[in-house]
Amino acid sequence: MPSRAFRAALIALSALCSTLAMARVDVRPAQHKSLGPVLAVRVSEDIAPGDYEALIRGIRENPGKYEKKLVLLDSIGGSVAEAIRMGRLLRDSGFDALVPANAVCQGACVYLLAAGNARTVRGHVGLHRPYYPAGDSAAASAHGTSRYSPAAYLREMDVSASLLEDMNGIAPHDMRVLSPGELARYRLVALPRRSAGAGETGLQAGLKQ
Repeated sequence: MPSRAFRAALIALSALCSTLAMARVDVRPAQHKSLGPVLAVRVSEDIAPGDYEALIRGIRENPGKYEKKLVLLDSIGGSVAEAIRMGRLLRDSGFDALVPANAVCQGACVYLLAAGNARTVRGHVGLHRPYYPAGDSAAASAHGTSRYSPAAYLREMDVSASLLEDMNGIAPHDMRVLSPGELARYRLVALPRRSAGAGETGLQAGLKQ
């Protein structure tokens, strides 16, 4: 169980980053020494309208055959509707999802993690009700259609319905860091559908080049 001081530090970091306008969506190909060509996406900072367009543009600008597609997550969350749009695109495009060591995926970022065909968590996943700048009633109206319904989306991604129930019960300022057992219970970590090999560290290094 994470200490109170550790949880407080994560929440403070979230508050500091919440002034950022939108996520940094970085899409680029990389060559892995074992896997060969891979397409890597890094999503960081705050998820906001416009990030879906940045993601689909990056994918379209990097066509070709890849042995693996991987999205690396280090985000404080943000717009649920935008995260759901991005998540469906990632799933349809065949991406796996990774929360790297020392990274945090919280709030609406969890919807991106759920999109991975295979999901790996090396860092931290934080659960809380997403922030809604216009209030919860506005959020409910925005998510009224089934296309942007979090419940429908999580069913589509084969994630436990209890995730949404528990998420909605946690205030935005009171994040809960999930244990390995909780990640498994919510089905946020899953076995790959096919053997993809190792090498997440190499993929991360490729993004930094």
